[in-house]
Amino acid sequence: MTNYQFEDDEITILDAEEEWELKKPNLYQVLLHNDNYTTMEFVIFILKLVFRKSDIEAFKIMMDVHTKGFGIAGIYTYEVASTNVYLVERLAEENEYPFKASLQEI
Repeated sequence: MTNYQFEDDEITILDAEEEWELKKPNLYQVLLHNDNYTTMEFVIFILKLVFRKSDIEAFKIMMDVHTKGFGIAGIYTYEVASTNVYLVERLAEENEYPFKASLQEI
């Protein structure tokens, strides 16, 4: 336990043996899911706009979505990942696509 001693506008910390354990935050994958209606161009648009992917990265991930049924758009903390999922689904809805995204803890 830490004890404090106050003298003449000074604070002295006595027996300061506090242990702090910092833990890395859990990480989540953002998965993009294939459907039969969303265009490849729209998936690339999403990857570039929301996930800041280059043309080549966006194309590779889009092809995973198309051929494997899903693609990993990125790995983020929960807050960032859930925000990105929300943005993807909001943009898809505004553009009348049934495109879906989800989170998966890693």
